[in-house]
Amino acid sequence: MTEQRRKVSLTGIKPTGEKADPATGGSMHFGNYLGAVRPALALVERFDSLYFIADYHALTTQRDPEALRDNVYDLTAGWMACGLDPQQTLLYRQSDVIEVFELTWILACITATGQLERGHAYKDAQSKRDSPNAGIFNYPLLMAADILLYDCDVVPIGADQKQHLELARDLAIRLNHLYGDGTVVVPEPLLSEAPVVPGHDGRKMSKSYGNTIPLFAPEKALRKHFMKFTSDSTPLEEPKQAEGALVYELYKVVASEDQARAMVDKLAAGGYGWGHAKQDLFDAVNAQLAPLRERYLELRADEPALDRVLADGAERARVIAQRTIGRVRAAVGID
Repeated sequence: MTEQRRKVSLTGIKPTGEKADPATGGSMHFGNYLGAVRPALALVERFDSLYFIADYHALTTQRDPEALRDNVYDLTAGWMACGLDPQQTLLYRQSDVIEVFELTWILACITATGQLERGHAYKDAQSKRDSPNAGIFNYPLLMAADILLYDCDVVPIGADQKQHLELARDLAIRLNHLYGDGTVVVPEPLLSEAPVVPGHDGRKMSKSYGNTIPLFAPEKALRKHFMKFTSDSTPLEEPKQAEGALVYELYKVVASEDQARAMVDKLAAGGYGWGHAKQDLFDAVNAQLAPLRERYLELRADEPALDRVLADGAERARVIAQRTIGRVRAAVGID
């Protein structure tokens, strides 16, 4: 009896945004950590997990080469500090695996332009009367190639990424129909159940809203971020309702059940204000992030070591990529 192949998951990490200073917390934020990083790293227990830094995807909007290079290092160090073990998984830079571009072209040749015209990013740019570049138009093709190149069984996604995965599935099915079953693996979505993390203003924590908390911010700066969280003006001595309050809703995500219940009781009893609650929230977060911050700064300071990690990951990723592209080339008649 042959041993059953363990299923494969793939997570892409996009290095966008302005150049971030590691000393002030880097480019990752607390919302990333709770909503994307922790759930993605948990996949290691169930799948052979691959993670890649999507630097070519970033070029659709990124025009600062120094910021792009720095953000690649920042994300590499940040994810490793959060627990990604490059010996246990694959961590690589998208641009180091050139086979992805060959597969992108093959997929482009079986894709109707109408499918790409319906892409969210392309339609959004048009609605704003922008003149979207061809990279934005073809973005879903490169994403599909990222997925299909590694025989991925599942791709963790949020609701906003569903369309891209549907296209990847459609292209995989079409490729197999045209050239034979088994040419590529048809991926399945793995819908994220991670919480939506609010920023200090109550909206989803996002760089576009300017309400993010740098994940590796120094302790003093981190505390200032949490003390800015919106709360009501109920006097200190009066009872307060925990449910629905921004500070408490975030505290529930980071604290234990016992700690969360204790905050509910203290708020209901009076004599415990929102300032106290914010301090407890900060203490709970800082207890988790302090060791990660220390590890991040250590890793981020050694860029040659990060290059070695990415190069080793790319070498192992290309073994899979070359196997897939060889199979696809043979199927389409380019031997």
